[in-house]
Amino acid sequence: MTSTDTPLGTAGGTDRRRWFALAIVMTAAFMDLVDVTIVNIAIPSIQRESGASFSQIQWITAGYALAFAAGLITGGRLGDIHGRKRIFLVGIGGFTLASALCGLAVNPEMLVASRFLQGGMAALMVPQVLSIVHATFPAHERGKVFGLFGAVVGLGAVSGPLLGALLTEWNLFGWEWRSIFLINLPVGVAGLILGSRFITESKAPRALKLDLVGVALVTLGLLMLLYPLIRGRELGWPVWGYVSMAGALVVLAALVAYERRKSARDGSPLVELSLFRVKSFAAGIAVQTVFGVALGVFFLVWTLYMQVGLGWSALKAGLTGVPFSIAVSVAAGMSVQQLVPRFGRKVLQAGALVMAAGVLLYLWESEHYGLGIAPWQMALPLVVMGAGMGLIVAPLTDAILSEVPREHSGSASGLLNTVQQMGNALGLGLVSVVFFGTIGDRLRADQVGPAFADAFQNSLGWVAAVLGVIFLLMFALPKRPAQHVEGEQGATERKEPVLVS
Repeated sequence: MTSTDTPLGTAGGTDRRRWFALAIVMTAAFMDLVDVTIVNIAIPSIQRESGASFSQIQWITAGYALAFAAGLITGGRLGDIHGRKRIFLVGIGGFTLASALCGLAVNPEMLVASRFLQGGMAALMVPQVLSIVHATFPAHERGKVFGLFGAVVGLGAVSGPLLGALLTEWNLFGWEWRSIFLINLPVGVAGLILGSRFITESKAPRALKLDLVGVALVTLGLLMLLYPLIRGRELGWPVWGYVSMAGALVVLAALVAYERRKSARDGSPLVELSLFRVKSFAAGIAVQTVFGVALGVFFLVWTLYMQVGLGWSALKAGLTGVPFSIAVSVAAGMSVQQLVPRFGRKVLQAGALVMAAGVLLYLWESEHYGLGIAPWQMALPLVVMGAGMGLIVAPLTDAILSEVPREHSGSASGLLNTVQQMGNALGLGLVSVVFFGTIGDRLRADQVGPAFADAFQNSLGWVAAVLGVIFLLMFALPKRPAQHVEGEQGATERKEPVLVS
């Protein structure tokens, strides 16, 4: 069955199959969200068991984010052109296969390559989720459905680190860290079988064309920037690394020139450059990118600090993060429902300052208590950080999109998701500079703890500075975001809400 964005069961909404379809696509979204956050907590175990270098550890996380970012918009368009169900099934099948390859990796190189593949398959799978919901449910039911989806998003973000800690600690079947990937296999296979039966096919009536040249230029530019950042420290910062990073700017300039020509030729560029004439959107893209950088740096170095520097188990580290996750969820709900309607942009700016205050408090506690710091002593700064983050993440998307023309809402939301992932990948690349750059190459056992603690404190200083930049950039956002209404274009190229990991 093929439709053109006509919801299944609009006549009375009696077809129960749409609820099965909803469960399937939400499970896939949950699987992706968990996979983004579950890996960080297992990184020390992966390093110990596989012998991965510091740069390979960064690629295990950054590779997924990079492939995901590069393919998101194209994945959405492929669904619009060839059918959302078809591309969703290709994505979930490929994601499952890539998860198996990650779990069966015989060396770090294979794991890194499999993570790139996993991110690329997620880029096919994830953009179809809300498009399928939009095409399957009538308008009067979508509010309830999107509320359920928001709950799944929150649950995925909260449960990922804890699930990763439990699977690593339990060491199921002697798999150690491999179980965090292999657990996707039964879920993915079930999603593939049930999705083929219960999801109704739909296509966009007027889908945009693919821009594969744009994708190639974006990917090349990011690789030219990230590769020297991640490998530079190990290789002694060679000259070619600086040349490559400078060349990345040339490639990105070429991307802008090509996108202008592509827009004039057929109106389907990868990046809709006219959006950057909207001041709030341009500033919002900068906020989203820089925020992604801060999160990319923090979450990886936080895990390494607790498990390698302090010598904690994965479970102890995972449980330590629970207050942070709860604070994010509570503050996010309050910001959207109560605070932003009254105070507007000030809520987001307060979030940046509160989160920075939490980071600085964490920095002080790490210095004050040293290697004897306990999880309960970390609770206060983590709650403050989580509250600040919650004030930002929930209302930020509406603030950025509120002044975007209705006909470009789909392109804008897709680009917003993409730059968040790009910022995350860039932050993971910068870990080489702000964290590993302060750690000596050959450490005695008694030097590891102090070295990692010092590197963590250095990283926190950078994260606090980045949050200060975010506070200033937010002055360009609208004081009170208008209610954003999607047009037809937004329905056909709809992307998943901006997520954090």
